[in-house]
Amino acid sequence: METKTIEIDEAAAVAALGALAQAQRLRIFRALVGAAPQGLTPGELSALLDVPASTLSFHLKELMHAGLAEQERDGRNLIYRPALARMNALLAYLTAHCCQGADCGTSRRSRAAKACSSC
Repeated sequence: METKTIEIDEAAAVAALGALAQAQRLRIFRALVGAAPQGLTPGELSALLDVPASTLSFHLKELMHAGLAEQERDGRNLIYRPALARMNALLAYLTAHCCQGADCGTSRRSRAAKACSSC
């Protein structure tokens, strides 16, 4: 599988972190990450997290707007998956200047690979 390389800038990092800075959205995102790469339907997410459908829809839309979730139609169902390449880009952005440039035992590439090797 080909790995997508995504660069993220400060504005995108702020949007992604802002989306995750809400407890239910963070729980939803973590559930999606746990279900990768298959993803989950809104019904599965709602049952798993005990979140009402209307609330779930709002939070999924916010995660998609921030680029952290993707939606795919499969027949009559919508499948939501985490945008793992985007998540890894965010982690790489946050750790790009780790240890003030000193060798801390991990390279930028290995930190991103450790974040999620499924991308």
